[in-house]
Amino acid sequence: MNQQTDKAILVVSFGTSYEASRKATIEKIEQDIRNAFQDHRIYRAWTSKFIISILKKRDNYTVPTVKEALEQMITDGIREVVVQPTHILDGIENNIMKEEVLSYKESFDKIAFGTPLLADSKDESQAINAVTTEFSDLKETEALVFMGHGTTHQVNTAYAGLDQKFKESAHANVFIGTVEVDPTIHDLVKEVTSFQPSKIYVTPFMIVAGDHAHNDMAGDSPDSWVCQFENAGFEVCPIIKGLGEYPGIRRMYVEHAQKAIDSMK
Repeated sequence: MNQQTDKAILVVSFGTSYEASRKATIEKIEQDIRNAFQDHRIYRAWTSKFIISILKKRDNYTVPTVKEALEQMITDGIREVVVQPTHILDGIENNIMKEEVLSYKESFDKIAFGTPLLADSKDESQAINAVTTEFSDLKETEALVFMGHGTTHQVNTAYAGLDQKFKESAHANVFIGTVEVDPTIHDLVKEVTSFQPSKIYVTPFMIVAGDHAHNDMAGDSPDSWVCQFENAGFEVCPIIKGLGEYPGIRRMYVEHAQKAIDSMK
């Protein structure tokens, strides 16, 4: 990292209280961006003040908020800022973050935003290639089910679109649903049952494998995705692995940051 430069990339994540997943996902994305843009200073911020508070109290581990990171950049003499979120969609969380950053626009010469993971159909195709590469040994008789977070924002339709795109790209045995909204686990149980797989792998379609992955997806509660598929009569194998662990997904964030840098020229 060039300490003398006045250019910076702020990598913004929701955050996680799971240390192992943080190191395997968020920190790996940050490191890939650091390696790719050595003429920029790299900063971190998380949007979940709740998780930031947990880590501070539990581990005495400090992560700056977006506001705190921007204030530090001003102190450090940064003039040009690229903000690269590790969010999946340009939904509520991402929009709030952008508004917060833009409230500081008078403090910098230039601000540009990299897009979240899925901004257009090209991103969707690239993401499908990235995740199916990781599961290249999946048998045709087996099903792979992704758990997305979901959002009440209109961009939530991206999950149904992605599910359809998996099917159109010769992956009829790959399904995606969400924790919070449609498509729900109940929708998925019906859909997967009609496919009649010999085995189901369930894994998060989230950057980190945090609370949702450990509890809503793979927990012992009857409501967990694993239990609901087991109750439907299937052999189920949970894979606690965030998307940030997939090299192809991390590469997409680097490419999005590059596009944002190019837009400032």
